[in-house]
Amino acid sequence: MAREKFPATQAIRMLRQHRVDFSLCPYRYEEKGGTTAAAKELHVNEHLVIKTLVMEDDRGGPLLVLMHGDKQVSTKALARTLGVKTVRPCEAKEAHKHTGYCVGGISPFGTRKPLRVCVESSIMDLPKIYINAGKRGLLAEISPGDLEKILHIIPVNVAI
Repeated sequence: MAREKFPATQAIRMLRQHRVDFSLCPYRYEEKGGTTAAAKELHVNEHLVIKTLVMEDDRGGPLLVLMHGDKQVSTKALARTLGVKTVRPCEAKEAHKHTGYCVGGISPFGTRKPLRVCVESSIMDLPKIYINAGKRGLLAEISPGDLEKILHIIPVNVAI
């Protein structure tokens, strides 16, 4: 059986560089389908599919928020946790500028510049997660503990 080839995205390079055990999970990308479409395509629980959201605080400081696919982020709670006045989602153009990735393919690994990474704390209790590998239609199945190995994470409780 021929081995399927995938592009070596910055995220995949970073996972390999840190010797993380991961499996690539391609799926048919659906515009505006989000984690619901990815979970359905991969036959996994949407709670295990982690979305990477790019946000900015009131001072213009960019940050990433990793959240369960079936949950939303309380920006008020996030702002309180970070000690800032407000936090807002970035526009697609700004998200690309900060990460180097296109919306729908944003990974917390291998971003253009180092960013603060807030992780919903309950993600760390999961046995495995599916997170974007730096390209639309491509997730990496990894252990949540590997997030801590690679990223300087800030645990938060901001899910709604």
